[in-house]
Amino acid sequence: MSAILQAFKDPDLRRKLLFTLAMIILYRVGAQIPSPGVDYVSISGKLNELTDGQSNVYSMINLFSGGALLQLSVFAIGIMPYITASIIVQLLTVVIPKFEELKKEGQSGQTKMTQYTRYLTVALALLQSSGIVALAARGQLLGPQVRVLREGHNIWDLVILVICMTGGAVLVMWMGELITEKGIGNGMSLLIFAGIATRLPRDGANIFQSSGPVVFSTVMVAVIILVIGVVFIEQGQRRIPVQYAKRMIGRRQYGGTSTYLPLKVNQGGVIPVIFASSLIYVPVLITQIVNSASPTPPDNWWMRNVIAYLHAPSSWQYITLYFVLIIFFSYFYVSVQYDPYDQAENMKKYGGFIPGIRPGRPTAEYLGFVMNRLLVVGSLYLGIIAILPNIMLDLGVGNLNAGSTPFGGTALLILVSVALTTVKQIESQLLQSNYEGILK
Repeated sequence: MSAILQAFKDPDLRRKLLFTLAMIILYRVGAQIPSPGVDYVSISGKLNELTDGQSNVYSMINLFSGGALLQLSVFAIGIMPYITASIIVQLLTVVIPKFEELKKEGQSGQTKMTQYTRYLTVALALLQSSGIVALAARGQLLGPQVRVLREGHNIWDLVILVICMTGGAVLVMWMGELITEKGIGNGMSLLIFAGIATRLPRDGANIFQSSGPVVFSTVMVAVIILVIGVVFIEQGQRRIPVQYAKRMIGRRQYGGTSTYLPLKVNQGGVIPVIFASSLIYVPVLITQIVNSASPTPPDNWWMRNVIAYLHAPSSWQYITLYFVLIIFFSYFYVSVQYDPYDQAENMKKYGGFIPGIRPGRPTAEYLGFVMNRLLVVGSLYLGIIAILPNIMLDLGVGNLNAGSTPFGGTALLILVSVALTTVKQIESQLLQSNYEGILK
């Protein structure tokens, strides 16, 4: 907190912090505005009933949007299309050589990839909003007994609703990019953080009223222990010693210093969990969109097994798939973001070497070996934290919704990780401004 208080004293950092807060407030206001043609009173009554342990595949997405999805608000789609588009574009960098070349071009190539991500985000937002509106029109979103849309709606009302929700998703994408560019921290992560954090007081009060003070106290103690464990792992590093050789440039001597290369235990951060959460509901959404056109629900192997299990986060099939996806995205994201060969080449260029390891290829192989060992621990940690509430729900421990409560493992992991990352960025920019003040 001292870093945040000092940041408000710096004019530049204060402007960035206030801009970030303004964007988050604007996002939360949009998340509460109902879309045109939605029966908000009927939906609110049903959502109050869903807090008593019922869970479905939309719970995590609804949690990320701060409850905006199931309310069909203007920002109901939220940032999920942008996250899904980012996953697809990053996967294409491994498959398509052109995207791999764009990645290596530096800032210009990154600009083009960001542009492709935006186009794909618009397409995915249109698809997802159309699917959710179709489910709402057929009474399959919150149940056939809940009237989601107002009576007497026609096809044009549905089209306006789809356009409104698609435009809201594009606006959220723009706000997230503005926060990243002109504010503090990663914009998309902070919007998810805001959506989860706003539900903490209400869900805490629901736990206290429905289960009593004993269960509420137990949940709070478990949350504190979980937060301490998450902070411990998130701050954990493997420090590899690096020695820089002495060099004479002109009449000055450079190098000859010892430092270390910090490799985090959880190098991927919270991104693998967000990727897995956003990807696991896509088969269910696409299947329900296709089936909504049929007057009678089909009865086949896909519906009886895959969709039925994916629609229940407490089933062991869902838990296993969720865990495997987190492991996969942990390795995939780190392999895309961190290249040991580039790191070894940069160290060699500036005269750095790891004691006992030859520069060049042996250094890259050593860094890759260490990173793979760290990834085993980091990916298992992410997977266990994420599926722990689902396992507790499967065992019948408590009646909390593992997917929709902000006191679950995934939500706390996102909250703590984003908070730590944002505070570190504030501290680094504060340190940079102090150095600039000394130089001036």
